[in-house]
Amino acid sequence: MARFLGFTHNHCFITLFFISLSPLGLAQYEHWPYLPGYPEPPPQVYQPPQRPTNVPKIQLRLAGQKRKHNEGRVEVFYSGEWGTVCDDDFSIHAAHVVCRELGYVEAVSWLPSSKYGKGEGKIWMDNVHCNGKETTLAACTSNGWGVTDCKHTEDVGVVCSEKRIPGFKFDNSLLNQIENMNIQVEDIRIRAILATYRKRVPVTEGYVEVKDEGIWKQICDKHWTMKNSRVVCGMFGFPSERKYNTNVYKMFASRRKQHYWAYSMDCSGNEAHISSCKLGNHLNVDAEKNTTCENGMPAVVSCVPGRAFAPSSHSGFRKAFRQEQPLVRLKGGANTGEGRVEVLKNGEWGTVCDDNWNLVSASVVCRELGFGSAKEAITGARLGQGMGPIHLNEIDCTGFEKSVTDCKFNMESQGCNHEEDAAVRCNVPAMGFQNQLRLSGGRNPYEGRVEVLAERNGTLRWGTVCSESWSTVEAMVVCRQLGLGFASHAFQETWYWHGDISADDVVMSGVKCSGTEMSLAHCRHDGAQVSCPRGGGRFGAGVSCSES
Repeated sequence: MARFLGFTHNHCFITLFFISLSPLGLAQYEHWPYLPGYPEPPPQVYQPPQRPTNVPKIQLRLAGQKRKHNEGRVEVFYSGEWGTVCDDDFSIHAAHVVCRELGYVEAVSWLPSSKYGKGEGKIWMDNVHCNGKETTLAACTSNGWGVTDCKHTEDVGVVCSEKRIPGFKFDNSLLNQIENMNIQVEDIRIRAILATYRKRVPVTEGYVEVKDEGIWKQICDKHWTMKNSRVVCGMFGFPSERKYNTNVYKMFASRRKQHYWAYSMDCSGNEAHISSCKLGNHLNVDAEKNTTCENGMPAVVSCVPGRAFAPSSHSGFRKAFRQEQPLVRLKGGANTGEGRVEVLKNGEWGTVCDDNWNLVSASVVCRELGFGSAKEAITGARLGQGMGPIHLNEIDCTGFEKSVTDCKFNMESQGCNHEEDAAVRCNVPAMGFQNQLRLSGGRNPYEGRVEVLAERNGTLRWGTVCSESWSTVEAMVVCRQLGLGFASHAFQETWYWHGDISADDVVMSGVKCSGTEMSLAHCRHDGAQVSCPRGGGRFGAGVSCSES
């Protein structure tokens, strides 16, 4: 099963590989050649909405204490300065207009009363009324620019959907007037270029490419910094970045015509997502209006995966390495890289209070544990209440600390209780584990007979798992591997679930898990010498999973 990550070119396998990667992970593999019969989809053409002539040009950004990259305080750039929007009369229709103007498909919700912190400067809009179909927030009615009786305690915020508008084109008309313009692109990926990295899972090194106007473009490396690399690596589940062999890439770049993005990227290094980085210099264009990168080449990142995600599990050093006692752990999360944050202090594990808990501090926890930056800083004990003391409160990290215990914090946790336990959801590398396993025959996607993709006589085929000594511990690993939450039951007979008949044969037996594995293949098992007296079919192992 371990050889299986070598990516045999089996049509069934590659197609499956795409089915369940997260959108961010999926972009990593878009450069694989499309299979015969699967034409490459044409780029989607985005028609930027026409702004009525009497409506002023504005720019928007999401600012403040964020817990997800796609949320924040609404800030408007008008008449040469940034200001906020008052929550009076604000509605979900107005939130939709804001999110779409920023390139998100829609709004999920909006929040009044400066939930993302108080803004500064002007309050540009008050009593905003939108019908939801406007092309820009400036086209909605309001009291008039800067006419308000609000204070910054009423600054409004929005939560946008994670999904970006396909083919989105960023409006750069105010670029020369705005110093701190945030990056707005449709998508980003690391595209493996060298043969050694193209065969590896996860993809740890390659060109950084952004999707702009529906087309993947390289970034000119002339203004590229290691801080930018740190942010990109973090988004793809890697705790840190490293130097790479530039000569090889120079040689490779000289042979190909590149398609460059028109800007550079300017990150501080502690952002959890590139949408919080600033847009850098505008590049020069040649006579044909193509962006040029004189004496430069495409920017490359090389990321260092956490130990659990190292591309090969056969390296000798891993056995000799002894993990030192960790100071931080995640508990109560169903999936890899998520859970309630617990800290070890004076020999006792305790929790963290969610006051001021944000993406920057959550990312320190994630990187410390060998994951990337934080996808979400979770408040209100949404991943369960802990026990024992509350060790830390009002955590304030710069984002560069080695451990969350190095950040500033308040030792006093009066007023905090376990209903305010902080948790995180971290960015985790796209390992493709979900594609080696499926549940078959169940009444819903959360249950069924466990079927495994295994190599037999040089071909990949699906088969069942021997149910002898199959327990909830093994079921837990299956549910985690499929991203389906916790295991509610483990089944040793599955005759009432009609799985795929062609997958009746047992391909995996003697499975014994400790419960912490990310994949069933990481558990102890019999290998190629399968032994299962009861046989598969109706006696194949089964599970039912549950989100809570």
